Amino acid sequence: MSSEKKIKTALVSVYHKDGLDEILKKLNSLGVRFVSTGGTKDFITSLGLPCDAVEDTTGYPSILGGRVKTLHPKIFGGILCRRDLTEDMKQIKAYDIQEIDLVIVDLYPFEETVASGADEQSIIEKIDIGGISLIRAAAKNFKDVTIVASKQQYQPLMDILEAKNGVTDITDRKWFAKEAFAVSSGYDSAIFNYMDNNEGSAFRATEDNTMPLRYGENPHQKGTFYGDFKAMFDQLHGREISYNNLLDIEASVSLISEFDETTVAILKHNNACGIASRATVVEAWKDALAADPVSAFGGIIVTNRKIDKAAAEQINNIFFEIIIAPGYDEDAVEVLGQKKNRIILVQKEDLKGGKQFRSLLNGVLVQDKDLSIQTAEDLKLVTNRQLEGSELDDLLFANKLVKHTKSNAIILVKNKQLYAGGTGQTSRIDALKQAIEKANSFGFNLDGAVMASDAFFPFPDCVEIAGNVGIKAVVQPGGSVKDNLSVDYCNEHNISMVMTGIRHFKH
Repeated sequence: MSSEKKIKTALVSVYHKDGLDEILKKLNSLGVRFVSTGGTKDFITSLGLPCDAVEDTTGYPSILGGRVKTLHPKIFGGILCRRDLTEDMKQIKAYDIQEIDLVIVDLYPFEETVASGADEQSIIEKIDIGGISLIRAAAKNFKDVTIVASKQQYQPLMDILEAKNGVTDITDRKWFAKEAFAVSSGYDSAIFNYMDNNEGSAFRATEDNTMPLRYGENPHQKGTFYGDFKAMFDQLHGREISYNNLLDIEASVSLISEFDETTVAILKHNNACGIASRATVVEAWKDALAADPVSAFGGIIVTNRKIDKAAAEQINNIFFEIIIAPGYDEDAVEVLGQKKNRIILVQKEDLKGGKQFRSLLNGVLVQDKDLSIQTAEDLKLVTNRQLEGSELDDLLFANKLVKHTKSNAIILVKNKQLYAGGTGQTSRIDALKQAIEKANSFGFNLDGAVMASDAFFPFPDCVEIAGNVGIKAVVQPGGSVKDNLSVDYCNEHNISMVMTGIRHFKH
């Protein structure tokens, strides 16, 4: 038997009707008969197209406040009957069931209703029953039936109608079935997550938007991004985004979100190699670059202010892959766009809170995002020496930065400028030594600088090393059984120390 099927009867039951009219007119021109319910039937007839009511087919009206409309053997029998099975065809003939070849349906807006803050009963009423059943039935019987489960599939259907005059083949129908199960699984996941109420009794996450990547972390690895990148960013210029670009972009916008003052950061492999807060973007850029102009080569630049031509001309003096800002002057884009592959992004949305997860072993590791931000009120002074001058502001600046640096992490800051960081080291001493060596190599005088650590000091060795190079204030979470050793050393050597009580490991 041929896999090609001529569409003769379509069941149409949709909540959102935008974009549907052209599909219906095309189907009608091909001689397709419509069967529909309530508001959808009214919409079809308003277009001047004939349409039979589901009630006339089933012999039952819509009941229970609209909860039951299509749930009937004369509907589901017409969808599920197997055309190549003699017994099925005998039964639908015996019960006067007409075959249904195409189902166009969408689902009640459950997620939108939850997001609106509606009461529980309103949310429960938006759990679709008939629609989800129609989707599953038609998708299961893709051998004979075409299912269109969302308006995202209207255009593919229209392409087939125009190219094949209402005839589908098994490849077409199986593709629509696959898309339909994506819709139904995502819908059920949303309902589960609402009912679970953040208890985490099971892991369910779905994402309909896909962005194919050239490759994964390395060229021999396949990579795909699942998410709506275009909702967060407009890309004004440059080549397609890569897997590693996405990691750096996420790290960049996460870091810059911590700062209210005009700030520019430069990142490389998800860590900041330069960052400064200043009165203007140009000044912030110059001081961010000064922290490590070597690592800045090929890096990612992010700022929380609009970029003008003057800033663009300064930034354009080095090679970098990506720049992210909330906006650009037109002449700034002309300057930055001189490099063909350079990616220029406008950030339209902030990162959302919630959960983050990664595949691990034979499962998934899930945690809340680290959204904790310490303010001056959260810093507990534990030493005799009081903070002086700009030390408080520098400690808050450094603590924000160490939160976004790979552990073990040490950050050295002075006058809201990163002097150096020790990142991803297996010991905190090594991280500190790395930071000091780097600061010295770029000519920074650490006298009067401050130090931030992402976790506690189990011994006083780090504060001793820091004090020997001129560090005058330290911020750390505390929590070691030997906190007193570091505190005592600071008191003996006139160093201030504050504790936050919040650890910021990042792995």
